[in-house]
Amino acid sequence: MIGRWLAAAAMLLAASAAEAQQVPQVVRGESGNLRVDTFVGGLDGPWGAAFLPDGRLLVTEKSGTLRLIPEAGKLGSPIRGVPEVAARGQGGLLGLALDPQFADTRTVYLAFAEARDGGVATSVARGRLNAEATALEDVSVIFRQTPAVEGPNHFGGRLAFAPDGMLFVTLGERFDFMKEAQNPENTLGALVRIAPDGSIPPDNPFAKGGGDPAIWSFGHRNVQGAAIHPRTGALWISEYGPRGGDEVNLPVKGGNFGWPLVSRGTHYSGTAIPDPSGRPEFVDAVKWWDPAISPSGIAFVTADVLPGWRGSLLLAGLTSRGLVRLTLDGDRVVGEERIPFGLRIRDVLMGPDGAVYVLTDGKGGRVLRLTAWE
Repeated sequence: MIGRWLAAAAMLLAASAAEAQQVPQVVRGESGNLRVDTFVGGLDGPWGAAFLPDGRLLVTEKSGTLRLIPEAGKLGSPIRGVPEVAARGQGGLLGLALDPQFADTRTVYLAFAEARDGGVATSVARGRLNAEATALEDVSVIFRQTPAVEGPNHFGGRLAFAPDGMLFVTLGERFDFMKEAQNPENTLGALVRIAPDGSIPPDNPFAKGGGDPAIWSFGHRNVQGAAIHPRTGALWISEYGPRGGDEVNLPVKGGNFGWPLVSRGTHYSGTAIPDPSGRPEFVDAVKWWDPAISPSGIAFVTADVLPGWRGSLLLAGLTSRGLVRLTLDGDRVVGEERIPFGLRIRDVLMGPDGAVYVLTDGKGGRVLRLTAWE
């Protein structure tokens, strides 16, 4: 009898929790109140997402699963064919991007932590999503960060296609404090630019020597956000500082962003790091924060579902536990709004309906849909 009562109580609690997820919530922001609906829940560390042309959603889970969300409230089965993922620490299945010609090619690109001789490093694979959207086929690894090193931190892992069809891949320095991010001969702490098949574009800064030919810029710490400006076509990135000093940057060809020689943060021990303002040879940040917001995925707002937000840059904040909305004037940040969720936010993206979607971090992660509260 007690067992049946406990089972019934558990079912009731589960039903209540599921029902609560469907009730829209309100988040109060400076520019207006947001309606927050749970698009889907029950995810295991959602990390990246992309909408297919038909409106269905692909989501990566850091534990190594790629899922298709066919519609609101329905958690799809794992998609087969994902490469073997080293899910440890901050590593796992990370960002994804669709081929710009996905409607014709059905090609999906995945960034993931891969175990190799010498340790673990970030790799990029591509595969064709079959017609039933149940498996990736013809999967191949097209890029591997070098060297592979031991340790569980700083894998980067965002992917972004530029208007010229080249693929940007963000990489962390794998928590290295010994200046390897300053060494263009490897891809620790680098932003790389490759063709869709993994080959090297001939106009990369080191394509003819002097450094790893895949590198576009270097001297980065851990870049987890990447988005293409919808009007200018420029790449914007978000980057973690150490203890403070998180940044938004505009990468430039061959640019050195200074880590670990300069930062507006401090070492975890409290030891000071030289400020970049006195080192003009390094590219300075467009915007920085201290204390940290821990910015992960970023996205530009391209619709008017949320009044006054079009053209803003949104940053998913982990330690800030919400969204950060930046108002831009060209390449300058002229305003900032904090939108508190009380949850670690891992990624943000625009939906085909013009709404903003965010991924909450960790086990039991959700995809939330944001619209104006009316």
